[in-house]
Amino acid sequence: MTAAGTEGPPISAQHRDTAVRRLQEAYAEGHLSDEELDERLRTALTATTPGGLDSALAALPEPPPDATATITGTGTGGWIRRRGAWSVPRVLKVASALGRVRLDLSRAVIAHPVVDIELHLGTGGANVIVPRDAVVDLSGLHAGLRAPRYRPRQPARAGGPTIRISGGLGLGRLRIRHARW
Repeated sequence: MTAAGTEGPPISAQHRDTAVRRLQEAYAEGHLSDEELDERLRTALTATTPGGLDSALAALPEPPPDATATITGTGTGGWIRRRGAWSVPRVLKVASALGRVRLDLSRAVIAHPVVDIELHLGTGGANVIVPRDAVVDLSGLHAGLRAPRYRPRQPARAGGPTIRISGGLGLGRLRIRHARW
């Protein structure tokens, strides 16, 4: 195993953290010995390209696919909030007829290169904070009365996740911004 891979573009700290978490899970499940874990962690932490991370994760069993998660706001004040270090599934469906939605992905654990967020909003609005290096795709979103507010970062840094937002907005407005740090 090489300490740092030489193939591919630079990796982000988030990708490195995801690889370290996979190694720790594999160790906890008994797939790695103490020595193997130490060696692979050293490789993952010093990797600068995807090839370096791939060598650290070689021959590990594939993680189980994440199921689609659905979050529904209930009642007249049905706020939906997610913030901090929460685990973002590959597909996240969010539905709120009357309440507001706030999804803060800036500190979330995003283990997938592409995350699909399906929004189905009635009268409430939504605020989404994406990681600083994320690429946002709004091509599948159908705006209601008010167009979404989003100003892409120029240029976006390589290695960040792609956040695809789709679904429909009613009377509310979707606001998207990149984290400041």
